[in-house]
Amino acid sequence: MKNDTGVKPNIVLIGIDSLRADHMSAYGYRRLTTPCISKFAEEGTIFENHFSPHIPTTSAYANMLTGMDCFSTQVVALRHRGEMQTGVKALQQILKPFGYVSTCVGFQSPSVREFDKYIDYSNWNPGPDGYAHKAENMNEVAIPELERLAAGEEPFFLFLRHMDPHSPYLPPPPFNRMFYHGNELDSANKSMRPVMEFKPFCDYFASWMPVGITDAKFEVAQYDGAVAYMDNSIQQIFNAIEGLGLTENTIVVVTADHGETLDEHECWFDHHGTYDNTLHIPLIIRYPGKVPAGKRVSGYTRMMDLVPTVLDLAGLETSIRFDGSSVLPLATGECNTHDPELYFTECTWMRKHGWRTPEWKLIVALEPDFHFKPPVELYSLIEDPEELNNLADKEPDVVAFLKARMEAWIAKRESETGLPNPILNQPGWHGTPGIDYFESSQQAYDTLHIGDPGTAQRLQAKALGAEE
Repeated sequence: MKNDTGVKPNIVLIGIDSLRADHMSAYGYRRLTTPCISKFAEEGTIFENHFSPHIPTTSAYANMLTGMDCFSTQVVALRHRGEMQTGVKALQQILKPFGYVSTCVGFQSPSVREFDKYIDYSNWNPGPDGYAHKAENMNEVAIPELERLAAGEEPFFLFLRHMDPHSPYLPPPPFNRMFYHGNELDSANKSMRPVMEFKPFCDYFASWMPVGITDAKFEVAQYDGAVAYMDNSIQQIFNAIEGLGLTENTIVVVTADHGETLDEHECWFDHHGTYDNTLHIPLIIRYPGKVPAGKRVSGYTRMMDLVPTVLDLAGLETSIRFDGSSVLPLATGECNTHDPELYFTECTWMRKHGWRTPEWKLIVALEPDFHFKPPVELYSLIEDPEELNNLADKEPDVVAFLKARMEAWIAKRESETGLPNPILNQPGWHGTPGIDYFESSQQAYDTLHIGDPGTAQRLQAKALGAEE
């Protein structure tokens, strides 16, 4: 699509950290977590099967902002060192020659480079009341910046990184009790015992979860409360866009970098693992007159499709050959789906890769992980969508078939880019000096750790004192 009007649209990209699609009421979740985003989606198109293939945040935003996969960016690890692959441009760089000005709120990463302006906000720590006001803190700086950009003559690109519902899940009232009405300290409930006994994360959890917590469903409800709090706060962004008269000429995208694991798969309350709760993320696009209103697209789309889509909608042509493709033909009904098979990687707390089809999910560990999981996992996504029953031993032919497809894809991408698959060469990816790769699950379990025991003890003592 070529822009013949000469009027370039503004672009507002809202990246919501750790937001899984299946916990959004906009995607059919049983709890009313996202009424504001649902209303926003009525004016745009929801893509129901949108996936983030390279977990976690660092690699995911590299895909989101460049339209490239991990072979092109060479970014797969959370603790990626250095820049992206030379020559790869991010959206803000692509837009600059077209006269765009750009602002990034709340993020620094290899892919977040050469914005015209950067703004930070308090997005991690709880306030004096013990609750995390992350989304409100973002609005305090984002809305004035939106107003400043709207007052200018140039088209603008505003990138907002929301930190809800990323842990710690500490949404302020009334969201903190919105979806939970039980007793999270019930001594008869043992569902949190394995969580708090997981040594690599126990100090981190103790620094923000209630003292003596026993019910895992409370933390799931806290996550949902954080989603609802984010949704309520994001409505202020939508209101500001409308109030400034920007609606008709602004492409607004709501998406996420990755999902989240809650009380599933023993990857507790974090976003590692390559199960669909981490890979499946939202994508909602509104641009009146160009994107159909109230439409739901069931075809498969991927993180790398975002930049080609934005450029397509804006009518901006570039010579860059993206790894992704515009999703506009899916929204308008010109085609049904992009490639339904997906190569994915994870390099957060484990180093794995795999292959997903609409029917099967293959996960292959590249080294032993700290959850003591088997080296190969196979799930039937049709019969077992929650990925609970590992069929790797029962279906060796399926494993071999999917491995062959994955390896053929890897060889194809290495040949096309002239670059190696980065997930296969990540020494020291976990940040532990003196260890390149783990030789056993026990070594990984004993080595990896997040949180400070002293901080956790002080915070817990303070909480106990306040209760007394």
